[in-house]
Amino acid sequence: MESTEIVVIGRDLLITTLWLVGPAVLVSILVGVTISILQTITSVQDQTLSFAPRIVSVGIVMLVCLPWMVQMSSSFTLRMMQRLLQVTQ
Repeated sequence: MESTEIVVIGRDLLITTLWLVGPAVLVSILVGVTISILQTITSVQDQTLSFAPRIVSVGIVMLVCLPWMVQMSSSFTLRMMQRLLQVTQ
């Protein structure tokens, strides 16, 4: 296995990881910013107020995106298995 193949595998791993965590992170950021803006407008400065909506919204996004995430993870696994078979031959 050459170093270029290792770089390609690493890049594929990072891109797949970013795609998998992207929806949850984006929703968490959007909900956090929205709650922070509402807290600023209403002058309510409770730090724990933003955690419950974030957890619920991320959970909902994870449930909605779960089939897509499983498909993406399994296609990544299949690509890595194919690379493994190419290396061993």
